[in-house]
Amino acid sequence: MFNVVLYQPEIPANTGNIGRTCVVTGARLHLIGPLGFSLDHKTVHRAGLGYWENLDVRTYESWEDFLRQNELARDDERLHLLTKKARRTYAQSSYRDGDYLVFGSESNGIPEELLACSPKRCERIPMLPDEASLANAEAWKAHEQALGHSEPDHEAILQQDICGNFIDPTSYRISALNLSNSAAIVLYEALRQTNFPGM
Repeated sequence: MFNVVLYQPEIPANTGNIGRTCVVTGARLHLIGPLGFSLDHKTVHRAGLGYWENLDVRTYESWEDFLRQNELARDDERLHLLTKKARRTYAQSSYRDGDYLVFGSESNGIPEELLACSPKRCERIPMLPDEASLANAEAWKAHEQALGHSEPDHEAILQQDICGNFIDPTSYRISALNLSNSAAIVLYEALRQTNFPGM
C-alpha cells in the first residue's frame, strides 16, 4: 500500500479527487491540518463521488503529529516530498510498498523549513518555466505576490543550493500542475515501479 499525504490542503475538490484515486489504487490518504475545509463539506464528498466512504483516510493536527503516529523520522527514506523546488525528478526516484508521497498546499506547497530538513527526500514533476508556458507570466507573478503566495528565501534552502539539491529559490514560478493531477502522476509511477500490485 502506498500513502498519499496532503499537507494542509485548501481546496476540497482536489482532496476529493485524490481520495477517489486512492480508493481505486488501494492507497491510504493522510491529511495534515489545519485543513482549508471541513471533511463533512459536501464538495469533498461530491468530488469523491461514492468513493469517499470507502477511503482509508487518516487526519493529523500537524507535521510532527503525522511523523509521530507513523513512526517516521524527518528524513525517513520512505518519505517523498514533492516540490517544484527540487532538482531531482520523481522519475529518478525509487518507490517501494509503504512509501509516503507528500504534497503541499495548493497555494504554498510544502514549507521550505521541512524541505530543508530533508533535501534528499525532495522530488519534482518536470514542467516548463513560466516564461515558456505563460504569456502573462509577469502579471501572474504580481497577482500571486499581492495575495501573499510567494515565500521569502529560506536560509537553509540557500545553503542546500551549494550541494545541488534545490533549484535556485530566486527563480520564482507561478505555473504548476493541479494538486490532484500531481498526486495521480507520482502515485501511478510508484505503482508502475512495483508492477501494479493487485491490478
